[in-house]
Amino acid sequence: MRGINRVVLIGTGFVGSSYAFALLNQGVTEELVLIDLNQEKAEGDAMDLNHGIAFAPSPTKVWFGDYSDCENADIVVITAGANQKPGETRLDLVEKNTKIFKGIVDQVMSNGFNGIFLVATNPVDILSYAVWKFSGLPKERVIGSGTILDTARFRYLLGDHFNVDARNVHAYIIGEHGDTELPVWSHADIGGRPILKIVETSDKHTKEDLEDIFVNVRDAAYKIINAKGATYYGIAMGLVRVTKAILQNENSVLTVSCLLDGEFGHKDVYIGVPAVVNRHGIREIVELDLNDQEKQQFEHSVDVLKKTMKPVSTLQ
Repeated sequence: MRGINRVVLIGTGFVGSSYAFALLNQGVTEELVLIDLNQEKAEGDAMDLNHGIAFAPSPTKVWFGDYSDCENADIVVITAGANQKPGETRLDLVEKNTKIFKGIVDQVMSNGFNGIFLVATNPVDILSYAVWKFSGLPKERVIGSGTILDTARFRYLLGDHFNVDARNVHAYIIGEHGDTELPVWSHADIGGRPILKIVETSDKHTKEDLEDIFVNVRDAAYKIINAKGATYYGIAMGLVRVTKAILQNENSVLTVSCLLDGEFGHKDVYIGVPAVVNRHGIREIVELDLNDQEKQQFEHSVDVLKKTMKPVSTLQ
């Protein structure tokens, strides 16, 4: 054991550089390596980040590196790949990014990597499955960002609606990180009070309000992409949250993309579900008792992902 945490970031575009900035600001790791095809950009990012070290909560060594730095990495975070364009769904990116990922994962593994992959590139569920296949690592050690951002958006909008701190809202978005995701209303609560009960007994809040909140969560990315070209701050902070849970062995419950092996009645698909995350990766999946409607919606999400990932499922 080296006793020093090293994170290797592959891809220093909008999401990658925002993740690196958030990671430095929270002092989560001792070493951060930046890898990108655009060497000049990544070198500039490393220099820029290093100039902020004096203001960081703890020292972090940041440098532009290469795939040989993966040998001693605890986590390899992949944010590289083609971005989602206006009018394009996350699933439209499958073929482009699968090819890119094959090359990336082969280079990481050929340099002796034996840590945890954290995948953020879209479509994240399918690309997490591809990384698992390409790497040969145990499923526990390949994690996608899943619906961690959707869940954060959900908690924020519910907190805003009910005028409560979002950190005290307990509610999950599960399923595909995309158009077929679903809210788990049956397990949503604020301070232990079920949100559906709050609405039933209120003359200020309605079920229509809740539906509007979910639609705004589901479609948030499209609005942000149309407004500013890409989403990156929220997902970057979500990735830092997962990184922290891993490196600090937190056993935190986060809605990440992981491989189902019988949980929720499904197998051989990466999808966003609550899972306990620690230093070993996914300790266990938290299998929620879904109601009939939620089961149907989740099944639909699984079906859509399985159809889209058919070309990927045969890859080795």
